[in-house]
Amino acid sequence: QVQLVESGGGLVQAGGSLRLSCAASGRTFSHYAMGWFRQAPGKEREFVAAITWSGDSLYYADSVKGRFTISRDNAKNTVYLQMNSLKPEDTAVYYCAADSLDSGSRHAYEYTNWGQGTQVTVSS
Repeated sequence: QVQLVESGGGLVQAGGSLRLSCAASGRTFSHYAMGWFRQAPGKEREFVAAITWSGDSLYYADSVKGRFTISRDNAKNTVYLQMNSLKPEDTAVYYCAADSLDSGSRHAYEYTNWGQGTQVTVSS
């Protein structure tokens, strides 16, 4: 099992930036694809970004493409989500997740391990 802990959330004004981190512990981190998802109040959890274990393949939701960047440092067992040009509609709880099949999937059900989430609030 991989244990995941997110950090870096907070309150930011529209147009600002935040960097989320997700620290992994437990089983080998480097063989897992990692994803970021978010869930706003009253809405379903949605895909944000994913990265395969090698870091060679990156995937983004259309709503964040060009503004968010996912990256990972396997030596530090950490995955990041750099969020720029934030909008009020980016407000949500952000979760990182691990995919043992290393698929970089956009589907939450393919991820086997989840963090507890970190709140991101963007004010207008």
